[in-house]
Amino acid sequence: MKKTRLSLKWLEIFLLITRHGSLQAASEEAGLSISTVSHHLRSLEDELGVNLFDHKRRPIRLTAEGSIFQRNISEAMRLIHKAESEVTTANVAQTRNLKLALIEDFDSEITPELARSLIDSMPNCRFQHLTRPSHDILELLKNNDIDIGVATRPQFEQPDLIETPLLRDPFVMILPVNCGHPPEQLLDKTGPLPLLRYNQNQIIGTQIETQLRRLRVSHPVQFEFDSNQTLMNMVAEGHGWAITTPTNFMRARRFHRQIKLVPFPGKEFARFVSIFSTELCPPHILMAVNQTLRNLIQSHSITPMTEKFPWLRDQFNLMPDGLTES
Repeated sequence: MKKTRLSLKWLEIFLLITRHGSLQAASEEAGLSISTVSHHLRSLEDELGVNLFDHKRRPIRLTAEGSIFQRNISEAMRLIHKAESEVTTANVAQTRNLKLALIEDFDSEITPELARSLIDSMPNCRFQHLTRPSHDILELLKNNDIDIGVATRPQFEQPDLIETPLLRDPFVMILPVNCGHPPEQLLDKTGPLPLLRYNQNQIIGTQIETQLRRLRVSHPVQFEFDSNQTLMNMVAEGHGWAITTPTNFMRARRFHRQIKLVPFPGKEFARFVSIFSTELCPPHILMAVNQTLRNLIQSHSITPMTEKFPWLRDQFNLMPDGLTES
């Protein structure tokens, strides 16, 4: 059998450079000095006897030989990581590392309980938890920077990711508690209060704007917020109304006495929250996260919200569970 003299570290550094187009960015992600990254790349090129990058150009670019090498090495590294993951996580209790990213919607109660449950079932695991917007979570997954992400389903399919549907979260309207104007008047702009929006860089903000365009409803863009809590606070103080979801409303408990939650007066629409992963994620780890999240969302969000607002019962619910024990 012919043995390779190529170092795994050289290959990992090579792929980082191709991803970022910069030795500086690759060194920052790898936690190495630029000189060390440059040394690894030079060693790889010397061993192969070809230049993988055109070093005279900025940003650095692959040569024709480098493009061929990158195609094959990307697939090889994917298989190596998949084999490593399957061997080192033969069962949940043996899991050693798990990187999760969740949207902030679950930060107050669900995420801490999810962490406690996973710690109990994976006592030897090193966890890393991130809170990010949905579009950032999907990018982290595509770059293999995390194992599992919980995010709002985007408009377009993600062919490189595995989606496990989790929650149907309908859009609703929130108004200041003392607002006497019907929701229909606010929607068609005959009411006095402005529409407060989620930032349109977020998937939830884009989905709301798309639906308003479908309904041919146009409001001036005056206020956009990244933070759900800030938006809720503005509504509670009487500065406007907003379109949100039961999950986001549930998180803002301290404002509940100052806010009215009512059905969206136009055609019903919803966002869908899913668990996203790659094929590198072992199925039993995905199953454990999925089942725990489903139980927590039911007990902390769906049950209390549908008891308080019975009209939500047919709209706010878990999606059919596509993961079952074999």
